[in-house]
Amino acid sequence: MIRSPFFAALLAASTLAPAQTSHPRRHASHPAASQSSSSSSQQSPAAQSNEADPNRPQPRPISRPARTPEAEVAAITDAERSSLDFTAWDLDLHLEPATSHLAARARFTVRNNTAAPITRLTLQLSSTLHWESLTSPTPLTFTEHPLPTDADHTGQATEALVVLSQPILPGTSLTLTGFYSGDIPASSERLTRIGAPTEQADHADWDRIAGDLTALRGFGNVLWYPVSSPALFLGDGAKLFQSVGLSRLQQAASTLRVRLAVEYVGEPPVDAFLNGRRQPLDHITEEPNATVAESHGVATTDFAAAPIGFRTPSLFLTSYAAKPSDNQLLSVITSRPEAIPPYTAASNNIAPLLRDWLGDAPLTQLTLIDQSGQPFEDDALLAVPLSATDARQITPAMVHSLTHSWFHSSLPWLNEGVPQFLSLLYTETTDGRDKALLELRQIINPLTLVEPEAPTAPRPSARAESGSSSSSSSSSAPSSHNDAPPAPLPSTLTPPPGQPGQSLIAAHDEVYYRAKSAAVLWLLRSVTGDDAMKKALQLYRDEVRHADPKAPEDPHAFQRVLEAASHMDLSALFDDWVYNDRGLADLSIVNVTPRSLPARNGKGVSWLVAVEIRNAGSVAVDVPVTVRSGTLTSTQRVHIDARSSTSTRIVFEGVPKEVLVNDGTIPETTDPVHTAEVNTDAPTVP
Repeated sequence: MIRSPFFAALLAASTLAPAQTSHPRRHASHPAASQSSSSSSQQSPAAQSNEADPNRPQPRPISRPARTPEAEVAAITDAERSSLDFTAWDLDLHLEPATSHLAARARFTVRNNTAAPITRLTLQLSSTLHWESLTSPTPLTFTEHPLPTDADHTGQATEALVVLSQPILPGTSLTLTGFYSGDIPASSERLTRIGAPTEQADHADWDRIAGDLTALRGFGNVLWYPVSSPALFLGDGAKLFQSVGLSRLQQAASTLRVRLAVEYVGEPPVDAFLNGRRQPLDHITEEPNATVAESHGVATTDFAAAPIGFRTPSLFLTSYAAKPSDNQLLSVITSRPEAIPPYTAASNNIAPLLRDWLGDAPLTQLTLIDQSGQPFEDDALLAVPLSATDARQITPAMVHSLTHSWFHSSLPWLNEGVPQFLSLLYTETTDGRDKALLELRQIINPLTLVEPEAPTAPRPSARAESGSSSSSSSSSAPSSHNDAPPAPLPSTLTPPPGQPGQSLIAAHDEVYYRAKSAAVLWLLRSVTGDDAMKKALQLYRDEVRHADPKAPEDPHAFQRVLEAASHMDLSALFDDWVYNDRGLADLSIVNVTPRSLPARNGKGVSWLVAVEIRNAGSVAVDVPVTVRSGTLTSTQRVHIDARSSTSTRIVFEGVPKEVLVNDGTIPETTDPVHTAEVNTDAPTVP
């Protein structure tokens, strides 16, 4: 294993850390260190001379803390493992892809999120990593033990139990500094352990440090940075995925800085991607006159501290220079240039729709990283096998990813909902409205299972409170109520434990921030019209692009620009569907009464069809009501408050055959289209 002077100096500097750690240790030879000392004959002369030179700083001896007694491990509660919020990570990482090795100096800040002082902390890493030291302004001791959990691809974590000499008071923070190291090879142990075929497991869990690709996707895949969480298991319902989503929401404002040093042999790595951000690597070659195959050196870069956003921290190293597609929409990293044309053609198919709805040009290129596992997306970065040969097959799937290069928001419901909404629009453009509505229904079907049966109380309504029904002969805009949602906004609060449902503004489960968000955007489009929706999306995109990146995004901004573009008061709709989770609509046709109208003004007999509709849900809706006979239709939008009934009368030129309530645009707990036959055999004539 190569030990460059750069990293030797880094390790030597670590000995200057405050000597406030006190823990029982048992010294052990690290596997990588043993390999290095036993294979010195295979190292380059330069590397051997570096190790022999007494004037050069040498790596610190690697030590391990004592193992935590089993009784103490058993006494650790889930509440203790959930008591910390990580507000900042500052990491110095040294990677050796040839040996899958990682060594890190981590400075991180934790905050007590409980109502009581805490004196014990749990800190977790992947099971193939081990703590070497921990220090803080408060004297501490720590031990280490394995923790079974599927939050890591190995199915196990290394957990440190830290005992502080002084407690962390509620709401206060403590900064710790630690060293840890080990190897991160590919592992699919957590999946094969529960019976997944090896090939499928390897396709799903492809995180690793390796010469061809370094890919570390963070909590829920591989714990390459310190975390604290209860044990989570794939067989325990959706708890693992819910915990990953909740951690993204809770740490969105937390900051991460990474200083990266990568020792390489042969061809150097080209780029690093941290949380989707690209940084080119600077190279220091130790033997500039050696052939490429025999040369070695260090590649470095520094990612400045920045908020993580709604994501799990991820780190990628790539070995090939990015190649722009012919249309400049894509930046592709692959060893197979022949794989690029189908994806270029697919992006050509999608671009007209994105230009029409979101603006003339993308904000950035979509980066494609060619890798053999399941796709992974982080905004405008997509790691995916570039195996397609027919652009038509991949175009629908690429709409979502390419939308990320056109549109960005720090609010998850818009950042993920808008790409899903554009995917539905693409289906409508290519395959028709009915196919798009079917696709919409398919993506929100899971929502009907998780939405609360007894959601937040419905918004007060004069009509609902009086219990009266309203009649209308024309569509109505949403009724107004308060000027704004009550403060503080749910987006500033962690959802209360055990509270069913999630408001879109504080959503952390994909079924909400992606599926329900797309359904709500489709609903908004049906109320305001295409032109207003396009204008609002473009205004919002430009507003976010030119905003101060350090300032929090205004959660009311999209409502504001959509109201301005549509000249409509949408406060009630946003209050029900975005700022609160009041469940879905629950509509039904109560009664249909036709009445013939005498011929007049040269027109034949027409019909007045009275339709009574019930909304048993806790959200107010503006629902389309249609009377039809064959291809002849007449439609009105009717406002129905939560838990109330209303009636409307529609004049129909012809003999009505059927009434339809909702056309699939209003998300419902049941089928989103309700029909009733119109009985004209015994009409009432005025």
